Amino acid sequence: MSDDGKLSDAAILQDLKALGEIALAHKAPGSPLATHSETINGQQYDVFSNVPQNLGELYDLSLEQADETFLVCQQERYTFKQTHDMARRLARVLQDDYGIKKGDRVSVCARNSPEWCIAYMATTLLGAIVVPMNSWWTVAELEYGLKDSGSKLIFVDEARFQQLSTYKQALDIAILLIKPQIDTDLPEFYSLLEGVEPLSNAEVTALNIMPEDNASIMYTSGSTGMAKGVLSTHRNIINALYTWKFLKEIGEILRPELVEENPEHQPAILANVPLFHVTGSHAQFLASFTYLRKFVMMYKWDAEQALELIERERISIFHGVPTMTWEIMHSSKFASTDLSSLRGVQSGGAPRPPGHLALMLQKFPEVAIPGLGYGLTETNAIGAIITGKFYEAKSNSTGRPTVPVTSVQIVDEQNNVLDAGEVGEICIRGPTIMQGYWNQPEATAEVLKDGWFYTGDIGKLDNLGFLIILDRAKDIVIRGGENIGCAEVEYAISEHPAVSEVSVYGIPDERLGEVPCATVMLKKDQSVQSTDLQEFLKTKIAAFKIPTRLFFQHEQLPRIAAGKIAKKQLRQQAIEQLQTVDPQTSE
Repeated sequence: MSDDGKLSDAAILQDLKALGEIALAHKAPGSPLATHSETINGQQYDVFSNVPQNLGELYDLSLEQADETFLVCQQERYTFKQTHDMARRLARVLQDDYGIKKGDRVSVCARNSPEWCIAYMATTLLGAIVVPMNSWWTVAELEYGLKDSGSKLIFVDEARFQQLSTYKQALDIAILLIKPQIDTDLPEFYSLLEGVEPLSNAEVTALNIMPEDNASIMYTSGSTGMAKGVLSTHRNIINALYTWKFLKEIGEILRPELVEENPEHQPAILANVPLFHVTGSHAQFLASFTYLRKFVMMYKWDAEQALELIERERISIFHGVPTMTWEIMHSSKFASTDLSSLRGVQSGGAPRPPGHLALMLQKFPEVAIPGLGYGLTETNAIGAIITGKFYEAKSNSTGRPTVPVTSVQIVDEQNNVLDAGEVGEICIRGPTIMQGYWNQPEATAEVLKDGWFYTGDIGKLDNLGFLIILDRAKDIVIRGGENIGCAEVEYAISEHPAVSEVSVYGIPDERLGEVPCATVMLKKDQSVQSTDLQEFLKTKIAAFKIPTRLFFQHEQLPRIAAGKIAKKQLRQQAIEQLQTVDPQTSE
């Protein structure tokens, strides 16, 4: 231990050696989480041996705790058995009434709800491909996703239905409504299940869903153009889920203080991020089947409501983007809320500022162990993870690569593997890596090379193997866990008749981590107000993508030697200007 109570490098090295020995025993042949080598798509990978072969088998695990509470949303409460039963009944409806079969795409576009979860389960149970749609998208973005995925059917709540109402005939897609508040002749979710017999075990087995069958398409913002659909198989997702289970178990062997169980209460997680995110769908929802824990949903994020739910439902795991942790710690209700049930306060989706961690260690109960994970939609949220004493000692790190089936390396521009301490692009390999981008073979080839996924993130591995993320090679802003492709926002801004050229970049924000900002060159004799341009963008891109700050000028934007806009220079100028003046006016 160092003088400040943190683990020294020598102590960390000793613990890592012990952890390595535990991991070797934990993955050995004959153990529940044993691994073996397998050739997949021409590449050799280590994969888990004794895990469900498909998501349907994963859902069956829940029947071990059939009568325990599973889904909680406001006043609704369903047991594991009730949820399992509804998913199988809905699967029969999709199969018999709508002709949904293996390989068909089924979209879900709704805020967090039990129906979202059941729709996801029913779709993947049949071997169809579930397409979680971003419920914050504009109509144009939703239309793009539905057309690009070729979805045959969509589950949609009323707010999204109103958005799509003018397009529903043009889309030629079956629509199933979730909790409609208006009279309509369209089928409603629960009415479809009345009197329907669940698919039997024999019928499910006969579907013959294999590990390499495709399971989901999740759209993620990239550095260029519209969002790309990330295609993953059942094996990709299952191996991600059991990676977390493996890490949890070996971590608890090394450090008993990491044990999440609370004998007085059922394990429970707060579903505080949208289910259309890989964190929500995988790390929160699907992982709840492996831990048999209660899944308490929030319709949308609200810090005070989150605190109420933690106390009322005896939440053991709080898992969200760093912004959420920051907001509940600054809530007026934090000090008066009973947080004694918490066993983990974890984060992913964006870096956590060191100041956040220091405040967490001060304000949360000692048994609520902090943690941070790094992963992408393309890796099914797998990459690196850090918790507890390691996190306190290495707060600038996002953790060590996730064992036992994941590898991480750093490469330079010539694709040479770099040594510890050298800075380059972060690459991840393993059975959790996506199959590719849906309908985009060229984009796939750019990021998938010899089984390695090139993340676009810049970082290094230190001398102890901890991953430190320094920058992004891809032109992306991460706002409170939401990826924003700068090119997409630039294109939308450039459609304004007064705009000559534009550059979009991220600037630091205490609450959200960073927010999008833009420097705009206006055409000669043109003028526009920030509020007017922001209003113009509302019909073109989702609200969270709209720059919060806009700077206007009539001079050409600065260039680097290669002729590209000097984005780093503009970003620095914006930061300096924000420290002195309010930029919410145009020239």
